[in-house]
Amino acid sequence: MTKGTLAVLINSTQQNWLPERWKARFDSVCGGRRVVLLPDAGLDPAEVHYAAVWKPVPGDLGSFPNLRAIFNLGAGVDALMADKSLPDVPLVRVAVPDLTNRMTEYVVLHVLMHHRQELYLRQSQREKRWEPKYQWPASAVTVGVMGLGTLGADAADVLRRLGFRVVGWSRSPRTIDGVECFHGVAGIDAFLRATDILVSLLPLTPDTHGILNRDVFTKLNRKSPLGAPVLINAGRGGLQNEADILTCLDDGTLGAASLDVFVQEPQPADSRFWTHPKVLLTPHNAADTDADAISAYVAEQIARFEAGGELENVVDRARGY
Repeated sequence: MTKGTLAVLINSTQQNWLPERWKARFDSVCGGRRVVLLPDAGLDPAEVHYAAVWKPVPGDLGSFPNLRAIFNLGAGVDALMADKSLPDVPLVRVAVPDLTNRMTEYVVLHVLMHHRQELYLRQSQREKRWEPKYQWPASAVTVGVMGLGTLGADAADVLRRLGFRVVGWSRSPRTIDGVECFHGVAGIDAFLRATDILVSLLPLTPDTHGILNRDVFTKLNRKSPLGAPVLINAGRGGLQNEADILTCLDDGTLGAASLDVFVQEPQPADSRFWTHPKVLLTPHNAADTDADAISAYVAEQIARFEAGGELENVVDRARGY
């Protein structure tokens, strides 16, 4: 294979995802390969063999007749999969240690915040009230991780080593040392009954859309030291029924929630999630991976592919991840 042009399509205005910064990173690691930031009126679409993308406009990728592979620069591929015109070429998801480490940091941080009663303590600080409550040990709390891929398995392992009881659920069977794993429809209720803090790292597929709903929340353990179950969603916004989350927080079905993702991003100014006293809101930055690591990963994948090697971490389109 000859070196093909890499097209960069980034649909973002966030400082850490500016298209110009991504192009500069790819220029530095692609070894003389032509890198083009789209839109580019002077580009011949036939020259493009590879595309590095984040939330491209549906239809944009269909204009490249010689496209050989698409590299999604974030963890979730659901937005791409929704594009009915997506070319039938390998779709590669990011799988770098930096992304895994950052997601685990986020999950552990928020599990510990709820475990160590940070919402109560910060309210006490605001009210200048010195009234510590009994602090239970980590071993008294069960964290349930939904989604046991690379991200979920790593987070589960670190939480286990911190002393939490950890259970996991996935669509297909998984085995993780020290973690009781459930799978499929037959295993989900037992998983939920054991769970005090529910961590969602599921991919968004037709089967998982809206899975974080009242029916699930009512099945969580009601007898933990936390008093009421806690939800942490760092997966995808489409996993959650947001009206159910709010009503369950209001009526005590849920005791608290940490939410990094939403159906609408950013959240509108009048959203109750901004000000709800039981919600910790973060701006979809749980695994905001180092762009240098991602660009080097993509460049290495392309070089290996052109040398006759196989692409790694190709999405199974039938499964959606």
